[in-house]
Amino acid sequence: MFSVAWGVFATALGWIVATDFRGAAHRFHALSHAVMPFGGVGVSVVGVGFFRLLAGVFALVGPVVLVGGLMDVWRGEARSDRLPPIPIWFVVVEATIVGVVLWRIWRHTGVLRREWGAGSGPRRAAVAGLTASAVAFVVTLGFGWGTWMIASWLAGGLCGLALLLGDQPGKPSGTGLVSADSSDT
Repeated sequence: MFSVAWGVFATALGWIVATDFRGAAHRFHALSHAVMPFGGVGVSVVGVGFFRLLAGVFALVGPVVLVGGLMDVWRGEARSDRLPPIPIWFVVVEATIVGVVLWRIWRHTGVLRREWGAGSGPRRAAVAGLTASAVAFVVTLGFGWGTWMIASWLAGGLCGLALLLGDQPGKPSGTGLVSADSSDT
């Protein structure tokens, strides 16, 4: 099942970013800067072209993994949906990390807060889905529910793709970086 979920997400992300559909590569570049914990407004280390090249690899490998996963499911060779026991300390550490990341991206200047404020109903649903899937991922990992963990990971990824596509072609949705010389006064 992991191969199916990974193949779907990698194929979708790869083709959307590699082709820069609706400016997705540029938004992905801006989002990567917005969520970096120690990043600044300075010059980026990698450009949009690097993201498009990397996404091209995902666009080519994703369908291969997806077909392989579907063939495993069809032949009945898919693995069990039960995970091996996860140590409680690992779940606590992961929950802490996810909590800090959610706090960071939901605070007043965070990416998801800006997306929520600038968004319409579907955009807000994608933001809520992304947040809920992050929490569901930690919960399902803690209980060892492998299939539900993969489903929450895939749902979060697809909600993230919806945010990556933007509202309308050529219309920014407030996720981009603020230039250093602009001010709100």
